Amino acid sequence: MVAVPESRSALLPTEPSGVERVAKFFRALSDPARLRLLEFLLHDEHTVTECVAHLGLSQGRVSTHLGCLSDCGYVQVRREGRFAYYQVADPRVADLVLLARSLAADNAAALAACMRIDAASTNTGR
Repeated sequence: MVAVPESRSALLPTEPSGVERVAKFFRALSDPARLRLLEFLLHDEHTVTECVAHLGLSQGRVSTHLGCLSDCGYVQVRREGRFAYYQVADPRVADLVLLARSLAADNAAALAACMRIDAASTNTGR
């Protein structure tokens, strides 16, 4: 059972656009490669080339993921000459990912059995 705070404060914004913004916040984290990038970029800034080597993905895929994370405010980019250096913009992202990791571990069996998320992401072209 989930503990509900005594104050019963709202978890979500009251306006529909605010709820959509929160959902979009989580969609930006819904890709394993983006999560691995966030972990890699948490303490040091790295170039796209270093990110490619770390992830083992193509430069195009890594650039797309970095663009998503940058557009959504998770990472910041610093340009120096022809190089771009990426780093996590807000260290609270580590707390969020650690909490998600803990919740996922506690719900491992249910997540493994869940077919709705995989089917939905396949249908949206992700």
